[in-house]
Amino acid sequence: MTKLSDVANIIRSKNSGPYELTLDIIFKTEEDFKMICNKKIINDELICNLYKIKKEDIINIVNFEPANAIKITIKRPIISGNLGESDVYGAQQHAPLLTIEF
Repeated sequence: MTKLSDVANIIRSKNSGPYELTLDIIFKTEEDFKMICNKKIINDELICNLYKIKKEDIINIVNFEPANAIKITIKRPIISGNLGESDVYGAQQHAPLLTIEF
């Protein structure tokens, strides 16, 4: 098994406004990027399972070829800065992606 973190240079998360999170995966090589895309490893079902969300909470999953990157945008479970929210900037939300093996 190979870990996603073995083929990606960057795995990060950030706010995409107060109501959304963006997850970025930027791959080391074009070959790794294309392999992940062709096998559809990053998909709705995986993101729903990792983040314990419904499919309707996924705004989009974009394969961005110019950067060898996959960009995932999801609805935030708690609005940024709202009571009970623990990551105002969304910078710690990429951790579930680190568990991906293929």
